[in-house]
Amino acid sequence: MSSMFHIQNLYLFFIASLLLNLTPGNDMIYVASRSISQGIKAGIISAAGIFIGCFVHILAAVFGLSIIIMKSAFLFELIKYLGAGYLVYLGIKTFITKSNFDKEIISLPNVDKWRLLKQGIITNALNPKVALFFLSFLPQFIRIDSPLYKIQLFSLGLWFDLQDTFVLIVVACVLGKTSNFIKNNQRFWRLQQKITGVILIGLGIKVALSAKK
Repeated sequence: MSSMFHIQNLYLFFIASLLLNLTPGNDMIYVASRSISQGIKAGIISAAGIFIGCFVHILAAVFGLSIIIMKSAFLFELIKYLGAGYLVYLGIKTFITKSNFDKEIISLPNVDKWRLLKQGIITNALNPKVALFFLSFLPQFIRIDSPLYKIQLFSLGLWFDLQDTFVLIVVACVLGKTSNFIKNNQRFWRLQQKITGVILIGLGIKVALSAKK
């Protein structure tokens, strides 16, 4: 493991990815809406669709970044700098945005389980923000000098996807029974959002400074 990843950066990845997955976003709002409208099962199926759809971005990041690494180490370092800047931007945006999660949840019409799965896949696969995030986030944690960098990229992407799916399933189970959890925990969501923003800003700065060494 130590020869594949920088252990310190790996712990940072686990923490940052968990906080990001806990922050209400398009995927969480979609699963929450399905869970409230159609129940726990619909929410879990939607989460499964999002899990599958995320593989589009994982594979795109793995193959796209791998091609860049093979062609030019300079271009890869440039992407890391741009990625660091994007993480700082995301952090600032997350920190200053006021979230009203309960007001963003909408009622959706009932559909069958296969359409739920398909809609979950499309919701994530066609989201350009997810693609941009993977391209900027994953390179910060891999060892470009390792011959296993493709496995690194895929492993980190898969972990992020699995972690996100687990969080979404928990959201589906909670909101499938009651929506009061969200309405009664606005302070928690806002605090967690601020923490995530600070970590993203710090991560972006750390990456930018370490890249100069």
